[in-house]
Amino acid sequence: MHFEVWAPQAERVTLHGAGVTGALERDRDRPGWWAGQADATDGTRYGFALDDGPVLPDPRSRRQPDGPDGLSAVVDHRRYAWRADWAGRGLTGAVLYELHVGTYTREGTLDAAAARLGHLAELGVTHVELMPLCPVPGRHGWGYDGVSLWAVHEPYGGPEALKRFVDTAHEHGLGVVLDVVHNHLGPSGNHLSAYGPYFTDTHHTPWGSAVNLDAPGSDEVRAFLIGSALAWLRDYRVDGLRLDAIHELHDQRALPFLEELSAAVDGLAGQLDRPLFLIGESDLGDPRVVTPRAEGGLGLHAQWNDDVHHAIHAAVTGERQGYYADFARAPLAAVAKTLTHGFFHDGTFSSFRDRHHGRPLDRTRVPAHRLLAYTQTHDQVGNRAQGDRLSASLSPGLLACAATLVLTGPFTPMLFMGEEWAAGTPWQYFTDHTDPGLADAVRKGRRREFAAHGWAEEDVPDPQNPATRERSCLDWSEPGTGHHARVLAWYRELIALRRARTDLQDPDLAAVRVAYDEEARWIAYRRGDLRVAVNLSGAPVSIPLGRPVAQVLAAWDPVELPVSDGTLTVPPESSVIAVAP
Repeated sequence: MHFEVWAPQAERVTLHGAGVTGALERDRDRPGWWAGQADATDGTRYGFALDDGPVLPDPRSRRQPDGPDGLSAVVDHRRYAWRADWAGRGLTGAVLYELHVGTYTREGTLDAAAARLGHLAELGVTHVELMPLCPVPGRHGWGYDGVSLWAVHEPYGGPEALKRFVDTAHEHGLGVVLDVVHNHLGPSGNHLSAYGPYFTDTHHTPWGSAVNLDAPGSDEVRAFLIGSALAWLRDYRVDGLRLDAIHELHDQRALPFLEELSAAVDGLAGQLDRPLFLIGESDLGDPRVVTPRAEGGLGLHAQWNDDVHHAIHAAVTGERQGYYADFARAPLAAVAKTLTHGFFHDGTFSSFRDRHHGRPLDRTRVPAHRLLAYTQTHDQVGNRAQGDRLSASLSPGLLACAATLVLTGPFTPMLFMGEEWAAGTPWQYFTDHTDPGLADAVRKGRRREFAAHGWAEEDVPDPQNPATRERSCLDWSEPGTGHHARVLAWYRELIALRRARTDLQDPDLAAVRVAYDEEARWIAYRRGDLRVAVNLSGAPVSIPLGRPVAQVLAAWDPVELPVSDGTLTVPPESSVIAVAP
């Protein structure tokens, strides 16, 4: 088997594995690379020693059976026999579902999650978006402190379990999206700096030195990240990638890394003859992120749009703190602006940032399906002090209203696991750091962060306490009972309606027409021949739809057809979707 590693600063590189120790040779055609041959098969453990130092895992390790600090293991991807004949599933018309493997079930494994995919097929979503799967210290964590960017966390089941999960998802007709983190690596088990200039002090991020995308040696770092991305899409048959916090990818080169990555993914899609896509998490408010490369953009296929979340959250909860402040001044106006223009901050002043932010989105060039809309995500739930979901404070009716705004809007909808049945479990921040000093620092930092906002220390869950993760696991006895069952039925009805009615999939923002009454707390909008009316108030309201309605397609509470002038009376905390003649 051929072994190779990039270690440009080393004078000697030794391969250790399978009971053999041997020196690698410099690759004359690739500066900084070392290569050699050794007998190995699937599962063979190995590592590299630089200049007779300690044996380290391979930066491109496909498997870390003993955790981030252990030896790497060879993975022969040809051994897995794929079952599903999968042609791929693109983003157009999609409904995504964000899922954390470690808390989707109490078992916390990919196989256990795969056994629950039938629920998602019945729900009607089209893609499962898995939170990061790269190895992290210990057993449980969110995944954003991962290292070994080509490997699968062993407690989840390792590489074979991910293949089984993807295969099962495809058999259910579900695409799979994987969340990948290129903007930093975790502080524990990260050995990249020993090999080469993977990080640079030219830029800094909230996690420290930035990943090196533009300093000396950055060609190889880019190739490392792009190779990892393509491996997930090729070797595991994943359909798309979600790129974490792309605003922390600091890059001043003429050819941006993200543009290079999107070109590589599009090239692979052509080779594999199936659609592949990239979704960015972006705080930039910049339409160039999702503008095609040929038109001067970065070429990502979609991005998360927090502006939609903030507007809906402010409207249904009344919260005004932090970044909600600008949206809370006139929350229904904020919802209306996002429904028709995509971004709320499109060059406007952001009080949270104390500066102007964003730029306008060209509605004639950017289809709305390139923006993801949601009312809950792992960030927006888990980064609250107690990880409380909307269901902890809102009535089922208001939850249904929030769902209506997302699932009948012009954007690509995304749900967060358990949202569809108003899960009663929180989703809290949890870690399993094996380094006592790091564990204590994370615990104290979390409590200090929320103490600044008035929280008592004892009210902020300890991330290292196993009970924090246990509390965050979904309770699968809930979906069939009480108000949980009613909310779940509403989500299923809305998703089915979205699939059946092409007007609800129209990505033309300029075609959306909105009316609202901030004081009376109602909003209504037109999607082709459909009319959507949402009443957030605690009393019935009469909403003018502009023309008579032929049929009510869906209603959280029963309603009568509107009178001849098109006025519809909507019950309190309720929503209606109707069709005009």
